[in-house]
Amino acid sequence: MPEETALSESRPAQPARPSRRATGLLLAGAATGLALASFGLVEPRHADPDLPAEVAARVGERVIRRVDYERVLAGVESDLRGSVDEAMRRRVLERMIDEELLVQRALDLGLAAVDRRVRGELTSSLIDSIVSEADAEEPTAEEVARHYERNLDFFTRPGRLRVRTLYFAPRTAGRDVGRGAMGAEVARAQDPLERARTAAARLSAGEPWPAVEQALADPQISPPPDVLLPPAKVRDYVGPTLLEVATGLEVGVWSEPIETGGGVRLVRVEEREAPSAPPLAEIEDLVRQDLVRRRGDEALRDYLDTLRAETPIEIDESIFAGLESPPADPPAME
Repeated sequence: MPEETALSESRPAQPARPSRRATGLLLAGAATGLALASFGLVEPRHADPDLPAEVAARVGERVIRRVDYERVLAGVESDLRGSVDEAMRRRVLERMIDEELLVQRALDLGLAAVDRRVRGELTSSLIDSIVSEADAEEPTAEEVARHYERNLDFFTRPGRLRVRTLYFAPRTAGRDVGRGAMGAEVARAQDPLERARTAAARLSAGEPWPAVEQALADPQISPPPDVLLPPAKVRDYVGPTLLEVATGLEVGVWSEPIETGGGVRLVRVEEREAPSAPPLAEIEDLVRQDLVRRRGDEALRDYLDTLRAETPIEIDESIFAGLESPPADPPAME
């Protein structure tokens, strides 16, 4: 028996196939890895074999800083709403060691390179760390004012329009036309374009639009409201074609008949408000936020440019060959 025991102990263990739970833990650890590395939670091992005062634990080739351990411990105390005993303090450190072990193992397995979820977590964490460094310094009042002046067009509010439309729908015989009407007269009464032209002539002659609308036009399901609206909102009511026409009209002038889907329309600009830039004092918080956001974007772009300059990159241009023309249709089945 002793010999068998010794043989069994000396026999190399067969590698076990990782379970689904173990794989999940490794994935979770790898996903947390960059968050730790990005914010300096783990650092390379110091040359001193003894742990320095600022180090809480060493895990393989890396260390867990005391300041980060104390930060995690403070969070636990906050959750528990009280101080923790030695056993809990040790448990917190053991969990941080477990996490570091999982991170190191996941990186050894190459999960950071092949698992898209882990890669997404890694890139998001690194981007957050880069942007947060750029956001750390609060912009001064002078910088905010300079950003406002340089980007005045961005902060300018679009102009607004108040428009009115008349709608002329196709009509069938017997609808809005007397039964005694005959021939061309009936056709003209039914044709929306003819009625729109007649309406435009009467409006140009000075006839009030309500009378023209009652005599020749048709009800609108959703007419534009009689208020100033930004162009994007006007478009929701009248569509892109009428908005384009209205943009080029002078105030108080009716357009020519415009054929749209399902009928013909006339449009008039009742009132126009020019674009305006609000004073800085009114939107200072917005300008400050935009400046901080752009600083983060620039910091990320500079970081990527540096990485590209330091890293050899080769691209197989053949993958872009022949992309100008669409692929040929597959042969028809016989």
